[in-house]
Amino acid sequence: MLRASVTLFSSRFGRCTAATFSSRAVAIQCRSMASSMKAVVFNEHGGMEVLQYTDVDKPCAGEGQVVIKNEFAGVNFIDTYHRSGLYPRAKFPAGLGEEGAGTVLEVGPGELRAQLSALVDLCYAADFAEFTPVQAGLVTKLPQGVSTQAAAAVLLQGLTALSMVKTTCQVAAGDWVLVHAAAGGTGQLLCQLCSHIGAKVIGTTSTPEKAAVAKRCGCREVVLYSQEDVVQRVMQLTQGKGVKFVFDGVGKSTFESSLKCLDYLGWLISFGNASGKPEPFDVLRLAEKSARLMRPSLFSTLAAEPGLAASLTAELLQLVQQGVVVPQVHQVYPLSAVAQAQQDLTSRKTTGKLLLRPDTLSG
Repeated sequence: MLRASVTLFSSRFGRCTAATFSSRAVAIQCRSMASSMKAVVFNEHGGMEVLQYTDVDKPCAGEGQVVIKNEFAGVNFIDTYHRSGLYPRAKFPAGLGEEGAGTVLEVGPGELRAQLSALVDLCYAADFAEFTPVQAGLVTKLPQGVSTQAAAAVLLQGLTALSMVKTTCQVAAGDWVLVHAAAGGTGQLLCQLCSHIGAKVIGTTSTPEKAAVAKRCGCREVVLYSQEDVVQRVMQLTQGKGVKFVFDGVGKSTFESSLKCLDYLGWLISFGNASGKPEPFDVLRLAEKSARLMRPSLFSTLAAEPGLAASLTAELLQLVQQGVVVPQVHQVYPLSAVAQAQQDLTSRKTTGKLLLRPDTLSG
């Protein structure tokens, strides 16, 4: 069997989860349909209570596909947006999951089999399930020395961070950068990448313990937003100028301060809604500093340029291999504890990445 790891375009794949578990698999009519697997599904939008850990049909590999036996799956805020309906599902039952790592269990018919037999370490898209059918285009070679756990922990958030730093706004050496939630999963990676480039990074966190994590990830200064006025402190650190870039994955509770922290011609990159969606605001406010506001989406960014996904993925995995990007895993939960994992994530009491592992592999 072939080891495989990490996701690409899995958000799009996740939206057809119901078809993966039912109609698509029925059309394939393969031997794998004789057995079942454990998976996380939900039949309506809502809170943690709508999540069901249950038996569904085990998938099989069709033309151009492989089936992955999952070892790890990453937990992300976007999973909670799909579950709650902030990003609504088109049909039910639906599944969750944006990234993962595991083993190639089955290869579809045709030339694909010969092509994949030459690979050992792979990347792929995953669901919160024991097995996942994946299109061959989502499979990428992993560098030697990158574990399946590290791979599952880094790709979605790592590509999000790298695409923003390099494609969305081109952070350069010497730039002042503000990263909200600097001890979180994406925040840590943003700090590592910006620091590696040579930018001067300011992070925000809620506790001294999280501040220490942010410092280890490359923050020059850390502002404790629970104890200090973020805008006042940022202006003090930048001699009254403000920062060139604000990376804000928090949303509603930080949007105002993010705007006020900008330098002239500064960029506010609003990429997440951990505290809720920002309130509507008057776009003319941007004129005060000729500021620029962007709300990037990883998948839209990758779709904008042929080959961008492959090149950024290769660069990210190389940075992991070199130790420049170091994913920090906060906790690994059994797949059946998905609700607890999401609860811990949204409580904002964690630092780093949360992972799920099939119950049969947990111990």
